[in-house]
Amino acid sequence: MSKYAEYIEQIEIDSLWSGKKHIKWDLDRHVNILSGVNGMGKSTIINKVVKGLSAGGEFPSHMLKGVHLRVSPAEAKWIRYDVIRSFDRPLMSNEMIGKMDLSLATELDWQLFQLQRKYLDYQVNVGNKIIQALQSGAPDAAMKAQEFSAPKKRFQDIIDELFADTGKKIVRTENEIRFSQIGETLVPYQLSSGEKQMLAILLTVLVQDNQNAVLFMDEPEVSLHIEWQKQLIDLVLELNPNVQIILTTHSPAVVMNGWVDSVTEVSDITDQD
Repeated sequence: MSKYAEYIEQIEIDSLWSGKKHIKWDLDRHVNILSGVNGMGKSTIINKVVKGLSAGGEFPSHMLKGVHLRVSPAEAKWIRYDVIRSFDRPLMSNEMIGKMDLSLATELDWQLFQLQRKYLDYQVNVGNKIIQALQSGAPDAAMKAQEFSAPKKRFQDIIDELFADTGKKIVRTENEIRFSQIGETLVPYQLSSGEKQMLAILLTVLVQDNQNAVLFMDEPEVSLHIEWQKQLIDLVLELNPNVQIILTTHSPAVVMNGWVDSVTEVSDITDQD
């Protein structure tokens, strides 16, 4: 029995706030988009679920009172998940700033700082898999090794394509993420907010390493221009076909590439008590 769930089948919240609004939302295996005017509770729904999951993704004993998840398989006790938030706000916590280079001034910088470490671990894991495949002496060993290295190369190609207008390219010889631009080397913290946001989302999905995982995104489009918004869901699914996306959005562009049927209005999953 796997202790990790593959995905969330249903989110139920007894009352969204002050005893009002009972929420029951049946989820798709891959793409779930929550829409609704401001103040309807889109972000509150995601925040209640995320707050209820422990750091390791254990539930339901750690869920907030009144928040219930039904998962597949039903007996799983843990779920892998990541959270992307929208705003590149200044870091307020002195404790966080104390752990970091002082040039990292925003939440996205902090997220990218942590992702750099996960990216290094990911590369070590991929390297080990490639070595094992090549040492196995199996007839398809070389093909297997290539399969293991393909997602990282695809991630680098995607970022280069997205950033092509500004001439930024990922430096492929570095283990940490660095960019070259007209002969200069840039670190991720020197990117624009939109570039940082896209990098954080795609890197988060890459280092999930094709495992079943839930990606919560709260208005991820805020810093992204329209063309990137249109590609967002497809790129996430390409980098991890096993991910389940749960996102809130105000933007029609996010659903333009064929995802209109994946949109749920908050009012459709709400019983007024």
